[in-house]
Amino acid sequence: MKVIAVLALWVTLFYQGYSNSLDSCQGRCGFGTDNSFSCQCNPSCERYRDCCSDYTEICKAGATSCKGRCGEKYNSQNECHCNSKCTQHKNCCSDYAELCDRGGGGGGGGGGGSVITDAELKALSETLYALDSNKASASELVIDPQALVPDSQTSSQSDLSPERLFLYLNEEALFSRPTYAALLAVLDNYHRMTGQVEDFSAQQLAEQETFLKETMSNTELGRELFAFLYTKGVYASEEEFIQDLKMMWFGLYTRSNNVMDSSGFEHIFAGEVKKGKVSGFHNWIQFYLLEKRGELNYYSHSFNGPWTTYPDVIGMQFMWDGYFKQVGSAVIGCSPEFDFALYSLCYIARPGKQCRLSLGGKELIIQTYTWNNSYYGDRKKFIGSAFPATPRN
Repeated sequence: MKVIAVLALWVTLFYQGYSNSLDSCQGRCGFGTDNSFSCQCNPSCERYRDCCSDYTEICKAGATSCKGRCGEKYNSQNECHCNSKCTQHKNCCSDYAELCDRGGGGGGGGGGGSVITDAELKALSETLYALDSNKASASELVIDPQALVPDSQTSSQSDLSPERLFLYLNEEALFSRPTYAALLAVLDNYHRMTGQVEDFSAQQLAEQETFLKETMSNTELGRELFAFLYTKGVYASEEEFIQDLKMMWFGLYTRSNNVMDSSGFEHIFAGEVKKGKVSGFHNWIQFYLLEKRGELNYYSHSFNGPWTTYPDVIGMQFMWDGYFKQVGSAVIGCSPEFDFALYSLCYIARPGKQCRLSLGGKELIIQTYTWNNSYYGDRKKFIGSAFPATPRN
């Protein structure tokens, strides 16, 4: 009899819980009308007076926050908004600047977190600069910039530099290091022409994972970047950090012919060709490899950074196997982890904006762009591009 009584009590509690779940908006906010539920959780329920008892608490309270809504499409039924145009229309939710904008327009990678100031970006970039133990030394890398042209002549397609840009690189010393080896393994996984689908093998996907692990998890520089973003509330764990970088950088989207032909990593590090011109291409190691193989001809440079040691910054004009690049700026001589960390930091903190950093007391401006035509995760935007911006007096 005791067993029967206990079983009866369990059944009663189960059905009470089941009934309560039918009367709750937990996990149901914004859904359409569902007649299998005894009450509703959509914006129309107030008009038809069939809202669940916790509708206001669970659904309407969330409707005034941007938590989980950054970059969402405009919906006239929302009380406030969390997209890039809400500041223009003055209808942002009160926490839009804190959760979405972070000083830079919102919608990029990362989570919410507190505002990242320009002063913090400059302080962190100086720290990363000091931690770049894998950068090239003057004895390991020698470049010859040769011809300097004004901005007005960058489109002339004239070869004004008879020598290569990279005169010498100690490959044995640099390319044997884990982060360099990981970058080299990933660089040759892409079709440079847009419109050609990118279809990765299991090994190539593993190479992406190795690159993230070696640059971000296995270097002091990468761990410092994560520690900063963790303390700012952008990521709750290293696992979340690495996964977001993976999607942000290696997630595929379409630039041409409606096929999955591009990613932030391919565009920035490997370079692409679109409509007869070089697109992206902002990595010095890829430049070195192609120039060494005779596939790239360096023409001139339109700006050279104030740094006298590596890393340095140069804006280059060149021809890549018949396709011209008017200004291909890159950070020269830095390690792969430094390049990847700076671009990631700027995209997370200033998506679609200029990001002001400091290296050795000298300002470096990184321009980032979001990819606005598709999303990953909770409507996060893939990285479209990132590169050193041309300095202006």
